[in-house]
Amino acid sequence: MLLKGLWIGVWSGIVLGFYLKVMEMLTGIKVYTLLLNIDFIPLLGSVSFPEWIEFFFHLIVSIIIGILYVYSLNFFHNTGKKQWLFALILTLPTIFLFFPLSILSIKEVPEIDDFPAFLLWTSGHLIYFFTLPPLYIWLVKHQHNT
Repeated sequence: MLLKGLWIGVWSGIVLGFYLKVMEMLTGIKVYTLLLNIDFIPLLGSVSFPEWIEFFFHLIVSIIIGILYVYSLNFFHNTGKKQWLFALILTLPTIFLFFPLSILSIKEVPEIDDFPAFLLWTSGHLIYFFTLPPLYIWLVKHQHNT
């Protein structure tokens, strides 16, 4: 279960990160910067990390979500509807993190009233939502007695 959650978290996190990075490159709206930003966290915020380490921090959060997703499905007896329900329950709060992350950020990120940025952020997290159940289904079908 732990390994499934880890892989689901890694791959869904990569999809989200790639999408937001491309959107930031195409539009100039700093949604990828917002995703990776940790400058408001005591101790960590004062360190200038390279992008790959900031992305790794993002993946840690995504892995935690992936593990919670798999454990929730196993605890509540996995069904097709529950796969989507738990994906929604775990993803919905991440959409609204846009607001506190925008407020707390020290570096330049979208303002809380930047509607195009919020739409990009939301669309990225909806893509994340849509990756969780298919990744879970694929891993269940392709597991090798682990």
